[in-house]
Amino acid sequence: MKQIKTVDAIGHVLCHDITQIIPGEFKGRAFKKGHIVKEEDIEKLLSLGKDHLYVFENVEGMVHENDGAIFLKDLTAGENLEFSEIKEGKIDFISTVDGLLKIDIERLFKLNCIDDIMMSTLHNNYKVHKGLKVAGTRVIPLMVEQEKLDKAKLVVGDDKLIKVVPFKNKKVGIVTTGNEVYYKRIVDKFGPIMKDKMDSYGCEVLGQIVCPDNTEMIKDAIDNFLNQGADIILCTGGMSVDPDDLTPAAIKMSGAEIVTYGSPILPGAMFLLSYKKDTAILGIPGCAMYAKTTVLDVVLPRILIDEKLTKEDIARYGHGGLCMSCDICTYPACNFAK
Repeated sequence: MKQIKTVDAIGHVLCHDITQIIPGEFKGRAFKKGHIVKEEDIEKLLSLGKDHLYVFENVEGMVHENDGAIFLKDLTAGENLEFSEIKEGKIDFISTVDGLLKIDIERLFKLNCIDDIMMSTLHNNYKVHKGLKVAGTRVIPLMVEQEKLDKAKLVVGDDKLIKVVPFKNKKVGIVTTGNEVYYKRIVDKFGPIMKDKMDSYGCEVLGQIVCPDNTEMIKDAIDNFLNQGADIILCTGGMSVDPDDLTPAAIKMSGAEIVTYGSPILPGAMFLLSYKKDTAILGIPGCAMYAKTTVLDVVLPRILIDEKLTKEDIARYGHGGLCMSCDICTYPACNFAK
């Protein structure tokens, strides 16, 4: 590109967008890259503080900001994403599905360590909806060296850096324990909450079995849903360390492999995660009955994309795993479990 006086720019092609800012009213593009300057544009350009303009001029080894943004988009973008038009040199990434955002954090860090290149994203494992902006990328200067883009390609490699994995419609069984519910001393509150949560993801709830504080009956209820082909079994009630809280023992008796009993997430410390083959069997702590957002909201989206979580996956939530119990819950648009 070359710099010329604005008053001499008639007929020349702009090589970058020109932004207009009206404080408190507007910030956006006044002139688009590729615009051919006309005589009637001169006065407005001068009013925007543009006494000089940059117009196209081919320089070997240099790439225009728009082409750089397209390069980075093609290099990093994986499945279930669509893109905004280029505006002021930037491209936005937008989810095309309801699902979980997956970011390779380490490669994103290395990409952003390259001079004149940037990419900004939402957090890894962010629950997203169709139409949500999840990332943006651009090069910093108007023109960037090709060698920096080549370095970006080397850092990112062949695997895409960002994608959205859609949620799968799972079959879910609910096992509720407790003499107080079984003998109808109180009305069960857990079941409707769990059903509503599963419905919000489009899952099929196979049913709810209510059991007394009896290990064999709880285990039989779990087996019942396993035989029905449940992908997820939610066990509610009986999850504390009191002697008559028998749900963890019943889950173990079912033959499930216990990944963890306990989590560094509050609310949700008494959470149990286990698997029997490919079926996730979860022990849901009592907090899920009254707190809007708990460990279940953190873990469930990952299970719904067929991730098989490990003890280490759960342990990593300790940093950020404290919910602030805001009066108005904005999860996942907050710092909880990030």
